[in-house]
Amino acid sequence: MPVPNTCDIVSLKLTKQTLPLFEIHLKVLHHHGPYDFIAPVVLFTLISIEALWDWRTRRGNYNLKESATNSVILVGYAISKYFAVGYSLLLLGFFSQFAFWQLPRTFWVFAVTLFATDFCYYWYHRFSHTNKLLWAFHVTHHSSQWMNFTTAYRINWFSSFITPFFFIPLALLGLPPLYIVLSFSLNLVFQFFLHTEAVGKIPIAEGIIDTPSAHRVHHGSNDIYIDKNYGGILMLWDRLFGTYQPETVPIKYGVTT
Repeated sequence: MPVPNTCDIVSLKLTKQTLPLFEIHLKVLHHHGPYDFIAPVVLFTLISIEALWDWRTRRGNYNLKESATNSVILVGYAISKYFAVGYSLLLLGFFSQFAFWQLPRTFWVFAVTLFATDFCYYWYHRFSHTNKLLWAFHVTHHSSQWMNFTTAYRINWFSSFITPFFFIPLALLGLPPLYIVLSFSLNLVFQFFLHTEAVGKIPIAEGIIDTPSAHRVHHGSNDIYIDKNYGGILMLWDRLFGTYQPETVPIKYGVTT
């Protein structure tokens, strides 16, 4: 009877670890639930309401040509996300096999994962501004001179294949890969609602969680606003690492170079 070598053992372990995740992803791809129809309707409704508000208040936050371009990017992103999710599950599933323990899928583990994912997102976002390679992907999002809901999806599709690497430490700590991917997805959904000028400051929330005001600062090209407010959901990380800045002066959107 042949003795299995190290490569065979790792391959078998990898298959056991990642195959269930891949099967979950395939089920998602083939399952068409209410979300597939509700999400686009909600998205279109919110954008329409904001555009109407912008027109009535003459704010000038919408540019027809750019908003149309952002919408096309959104369609491409919606298609690419299926590949990105599968890729993320496989990548994180691979590294999770090297964790000393595997945490169970419980509510509290998900809460911890959501919190830890936001911490990792802070550093991913911060490096995306300070590292030239990552900035080359991220600059697309910041190049807009208008702040509205369509700007949220003005992103480079290929960045989705780089982002998971920043969450590998969570997989090595034994957090479920499925929870990591889900937490990151919820983080991005939350951030969609931050790309607007229709909501002013929220006194109770400012400096605690990310708000439209805090995120407007992040998009500002004013000297006082550059490289500030990287947090996805929480402003805790910005306060801890000295990158928090409240909205104090009118914001000029776009990039400096």
